[in-house]
Amino acid sequence: MLEIPKYTGQIPVADTAVIIVDMQAGFMSSDYSLGKAGMDVRPLAQAVPGCVRLVQSAREAGVPVIFTRFVYAPDMSDFPRHRRDRSARRIELLSLAEGQPEIEIISELAPRAGELVIDKSRPSSFYGTRLEPILTARGIRNLVVAGVTTSICVETTVRDAGQRDYHTFVVSDAVAEIEPNRHHYSLFNMAWSFAEIVTSDQVRAAWQGQAAVG
Repeated sequence: MLEIPKYTGQIPVADTAVIIVDMQAGFMSSDYSLGKAGMDVRPLAQAVPGCVRLVQSAREAGVPVIFTRFVYAPDMSDFPRHRRDRSARRIELLSLAEGQPEIEIISELAPRAGELVIDKSRPSSFYGTRLEPILTARGIRNLVVAGVTTSICVETTVRDAGQRDYHTFVVSDAVAEIEPNRHHYSLFNMAWSFAEIVTSDQVRAAWQGQAAVG
């Protein structure tokens, strides 16, 4: 298995935001629609402890935390057309539809007052959302990304961040994937061109005693 490059440089605290991607109830428990449609989401819970540590480090350092949620329209009208046949059960279950309890951020990561929650209906946190204008208005040029799933919503967000010249860091112990090989090679691919791969301990050590300015 190809080795993921280790990053040993600086992790800036200034002009930085943390993005927590799709850490929602529906991705963490098989009791919700994804599980009922036959997907084993249990491995995704491996991202929870790292995300909790990352968010705590960000709050202590004054780094803004932005959460995303994967949410479809209440009638599933924006569910991808090309996936409707193979995902008929999900459409029937109103999977991740607006108003369903499963779209909520898990309690361990409950957003605090003033922390933004951005809804999206596609893998990228940038596509069709107000994320980029918010980052631009705040002068953010560095992103620390965590959440699920590594090879889909996290990687797509990171690739889009790379296209926009953000210095991007992916927290390897705060992302998770259903299948281990997809997780590993997604991290490898992101490290090749789009992001630095770090750990939540590296972020904490870099930010301890520092405070974001602005």
